[in-house]
Amino acid sequence: MSIPELPPPLPAGDAPTAVEQRLHPWSWLFVLVQQLKQFILPLIALVVFGGRGDPDNLWANLGPVIAVGVLVVLSVVQYFTYRYRIGRDGLTIRSGWLHRSLREIPFARIHNVGIHQSLLHRLFQVAEVRLESAGGQKPEAEMRVLSLPAATALENLIRHRGQATPVSTSDPLAPASSTLLALPLAEVIRLGVASNRGMVVVAAAFGLAWQVLPDRMMARLVQRYSREAFGYASHLEWTWQSGVLAALAVVALVLLLTRLLSVLLALVQFHGFRLSEADRRLTVERGLLTRMRNSVARRRIQAWTLHEGVVQRWLKRRSLHIDTAVATRGEHDDGRALKVLAPIATPDTCEQLIRHLLPHSPWPPAQWHPLPANAAWRLGLPGLILFPLVAIALVVAFGAWGWLALLGCPLTAWAAWQNARRAGYAAGEEMIAVRGGWWWRWWRFAEVDKLQALRLARSPVDRWLGTATLWLDTAGDRGLGPPLRLRFLPESEARAIHQRLAEALSRRRLRW
Repeated sequence: MSIPELPPPLPAGDAPTAVEQRLHPWSWLFVLVQQLKQFILPLIALVVFGGRGDPDNLWANLGPVIAVGVLVVLSVVQYFTYRYRIGRDGLTIRSGWLHRSLREIPFARIHNVGIHQSLLHRLFQVAEVRLESAGGQKPEAEMRVLSLPAATALENLIRHRGQATPVSTSDPLAPASSTLLALPLAEVIRLGVASNRGMVVVAAAFGLAWQVLPDRMMARLVQRYSREAFGYASHLEWTWQSGVLAALAVVALVLLLTRLLSVLLALVQFHGFRLSEADRRLTVERGLLTRMRNSVARRRIQAWTLHEGVVQRWLKRRSLHIDTAVATRGEHDDGRALKVLAPIATPDTCEQLIRHLLPHSPWPPAQWHPLPANAAWRLGLPGLILFPLVAIALVVAFGAWGWLALLGCPLTAWAAWQNARRAGYAAGEEMIAVRGGWWWRWWRFAEVDKLQALRLARSPVDRWLGTATLWLDTAGDRGLGPPLRLRFLPESEARAIHQRLAEALSRRRLRW
């Protein structure tokens, strides 16, 4: 079941300006479910271990009931104390009982509108609305929950009133929603095959089990099954060939299981993926069990990143990510913000999408400038220093076998040479782009009008070699991907680019 199409926007004169509205009557239930998710582990520990010392202890047995009752009361209180009012230019939200707050959110400052529907939401025909702007470390508002018609109407209202020139739906020439990218089932399966989400989930589950289960239980389980496995293996007649084959079989089985889990996660997250455009605003719908719809104005996009992993390269696929100036950092970055325009697509499709969304910025650049000749050894310098130190420590601890760590030096040098060979930059009048990576390739670029700050940095090695690195900052850069920087340039070249960009930024207006 997908989120229905948006209704027509509300006319400017018909929006209520004085009447405060409540959330959906069932909103307290969804707030309670959210709170139970946060306290589920302490509640389980209280149920399992609370009465173990004294089964007749009344308070230990009533503890979980009291805790859930408190959460129910808090959820109901939040429902009765949360009000919102839709004005002509913004949204007013009043909340709190003891600690009261009043928040004014102008429509024009809302960068991203997200609608979230879990299975429970879809059962009750409601949705959670999330409003994000460029300020703060968390969303401007999380409205849990509204009826589905009210949520889509609010989204549509914000989409049109957040524009400098609202689009009139009475105009027969007004642009309709057009699909830019839709992923069929086969592409979603390719996405799962090309990703490493399965390995991340397995590692996270193992770490969580080690922390949550009682002390030494995980250690005893690992020791027990390890002894059983080694005991079974000791009764077999092993040769070095059979040992190698057994190890390869185990590795192949682990890879197969993690890839299957990655495919399953990709289906859950990206089933029915659709990227559409209407009124110069991009909207993404995705999800199998939980449906999400996120939208952002094209002008809010600050930077772009293309990724191409080794498996993606074998499949002739890439992914396209964006940075937007919204508050999705740290613990609030839960995957609901619009960050992926194309989770997987062919290189031609990605380039066509970029050219459509950036018509005035040529992509790909006509010419990539390579890094200087000394970039290779500078990229490999950390590894060339680290591996000898690791080898010395291993020799002290384990003897002569520790010198095998020195094999990392030629591997590091070779990888650094490959990375330097592929790295490059393009500094045009409208766009700044950098590329890099060898095993995992990437391209990062931004329009000059979206640059916020320039920084020319010189390390002691730079001063010795007469080079510099130019850092370019944009809004919405969370530091999770490759940085936008021009590395190891001759100082004169770096200063010339810095001066040209500084003059351009002083003349141009920052476009949010």
